Amino acid sequence: MSELEQLRDTARARIAAAENADALEALRVEYLGKQGSVSALLKTLGKMTPEQRQEEGPKIQSLRAAVADAIAERKTALDNAALEQQLASETMDLSLPAPQSPRGSVHPVSQVMDELAEIFADMGFAVATGPEIEDDWHNFTALNMPESHPARAMHDTFYFPDESADGGKMLLRTHTSPVQVRTMKAQGAPVRIIAPGRVYRSDSDATHTPMFHQIEGLVIDKNIHLGHLKWTLETFLKAFFERDDIVLRLRPSYFPFTEPSVEVDVGFAIENGRRVLGGSGDAPGHAWMELLGSGMVNARVLEMSGLDPDEYQGFAFGVGVDRLAMLKYGMDDLRAFFDGDHRWLDHYGFASFDQPTLSAGVGATA
Repeated sequence: MSELEQLRDTARARIAAAENADALEALRVEYLGKQGSVSALLKTLGKMTPEQRQEEGPKIQSLRAAVADAIAERKTALDNAALEQQLASETMDLSLPAPQSPRGSVHPVSQVMDELAEIFADMGFAVATGPEIEDDWHNFTALNMPESHPARAMHDTFYFPDESADGGKMLLRTHTSPVQVRTMKAQGAPVRIIAPGRVYRSDSDATHTPMFHQIEGLVIDKNIHLGHLKWTLETFLKAFFERDDIVLRLRPSYFPFTEPSVEVDVGFAIENGRRVLGGSGDAPGHAWMELLGSGMVNARVLEMSGLDPDEYQGFAFGVGVDRLAMLKYGMDDLRAFFDGDHRWLDHYGFASFDQPTLSAGVGATA
């Protein structure tokens, strides 16, 4: 008997005698691992002459296939035996009543909406709502985006074939900013509102969905400046993430409905594989992350909303509610928010008693 045949028969016998999965895995490493005996034989092929390789190659490959097949066969046998043992030991009494456990939970988006409402209510903001099926004028034109404005290309919009009463296009709103325009036209100034709700854009991946949730804020009054905006955002983020070391960085940007416009970055660090907000992004081990957009309301938006820009000024900001939930509660895929998987909801959902309050803390253990 050749050495290869002897090695094959020995390996088969040892594999067949393996008593459990750990012993089988040890044999797999011994024979087929990087330093295994069969793997060592395969490495010798490179040093052979073409004639030797043509003769010995099929023999070594046949040995490797025989060992791999034996391991797979033994693994199947061990798995079947374990299943048989489990089925024999586990019983179920079908005459017992079903367990009466509470079902259902508060979705993380609903929980975060309640948290945001609680925080901004304490800061004197009212909640305003508007239609999700919006007309072109409120969604774009009144926000300083006329029909030819290139900023419209920033929004992948769902349009309806029907037209509005004035002949304009109808669409699913791409942001909750139309609520700001409707509120200013309806009640004038001063204004201090948040506008949470669903918005729609034609986009879909791990961090974007065709429908998502957004919250926007608007403050209109006399003598409002950028410092008021920064204080509001700092106060809001410290309360929401329940940390006093939140550090913001404002970067110049462009939005057609604000001037000047600023992107708001937040310092964060990676802890246990997830982003944790806190500290300056310039500190060792930290970085900056773009979180939301904001700015001073453009004078043209005030005019189209019926307010005098020489008398009133204001600021506005917007942030994705789903993204806030992902950051606070450690979720990594936005699509799971809408899958309806009860296992995900059982893990991340909130009990109906987890009502956010500023006195007890707006956060809860998901």
